[in-house]
Amino acid sequence: MPPVEPSRILLIRPSALGDVCRTVPALVSLRRRYPTARIDWLVRDAFVDAVRAHPDLTGVLSFPRTAMQRWWTPTGGRSLVEFLRAVAAPQYDLVIDCQGLFRSGVFAFASGAPRRFGDRSAPELAWLAYTDRVRIDHDLHVVDRMLAITTAAGAPAVPDMRLHAPPDAELPSAIESAQPFAVLAPTSAWPGKCWPADRFAQLAAQFLEEGLVERIVVVGGSNERAQIEPLANLAASDGRVLDLVGRTTIGELMRMIEHASLVVANDSAAVHMAVGFHRPLVALLGPTDARLAGPYQRMDAVVQVVSNADELTHRACKDASHGAALMERITVELAMSKAREQLERKCKTLNNNATASESCV
Repeated sequence: MPPVEPSRILLIRPSALGDVCRTVPALVSLRRRYPTARIDWLVRDAFVDAVRAHPDLTGVLSFPRTAMQRWWTPTGGRSLVEFLRAVAAPQYDLVIDCQGLFRSGVFAFASGAPRRFGDRSAPELAWLAYTDRVRIDHDLHVVDRMLAITTAAGAPAVPDMRLHAPPDAELPSAIESAQPFAVLAPTSAWPGKCWPADRFAQLAAQFLEEGLVERIVVVGGSNERAQIEPLANLAASDGRVLDLVGRTTIGELMRMIEHASLVVANDSAAVHMAVGFHRPLVALLGPTDARLAGPYQRMDAVVQVVSNADELTHRACKDASHGAALMERITVELAMSKAREQLERKCKTLNNNATASESCV
């Protein structure tokens, strides 16, 4: 007797924001294979905006990480128990864990689903939670590794990275969608992934001087303002540069990137959002292995100066001095050249498309 088709599916990928954005192909693959199923996504509450508007998603299971952070306290313990009950309540019959860590493994197990798929070599003993442990080639891009899990669950890979901004997210009033503007994302949670902020400021000034764009929008988290001082100074002296660091929601950031003429970013969520909205992109990478974790199927956007002798690993990304040394190899001229190349490619595409509504800078 053939196995029963799943009717209630849970996709687990709580964080981080960039990883959530590049997990969308797993959702699309599941929807194409199981068009009538309920498909929910367990995602950190802070990142719900990244996925809630996707048409292939039925619902969101919002993970209150902050409330559960002190799970051993009475308040945190109650939050944990309530959340685990919420995970079990829908009685999912298929779970896909794309995070592959202890916490996501606990959620997968707590679902009670009869079939739970994940990476057989997942760290932190997460693999113990799976009924189906998938052998994955870890020399693949992280997106393809997640798609290997959906394929094992019966849903062939559909590498569709398209994102959808929440309908209630609007562009800031100071930005007009018809006005060519660049989004600069100069921050990162990992100092070793940051291109020097003074070079970002030089790049922004050169964009404006050459007329590549009419406005510059600087974005980042509220706790990252210390990383952008040269750009903040530029914004204070030039009205064409808008400092929105710490002043946008994730939905608003998505909407800005959706309409941007160009996105320039370190290895951060903005890179994966630019891929999801198919925007011209300059991805400035240092200790990141672009083959495994760079912008998916967008190596054309990568600026990186490394050799075979350089360590490009998760550990290297944590090493601020090592990462900084690699990032400093990227000159303003290299970044500028890539920006021109990306904009020229966009113009060629628009010129070949008679129905295109975008302007060509």
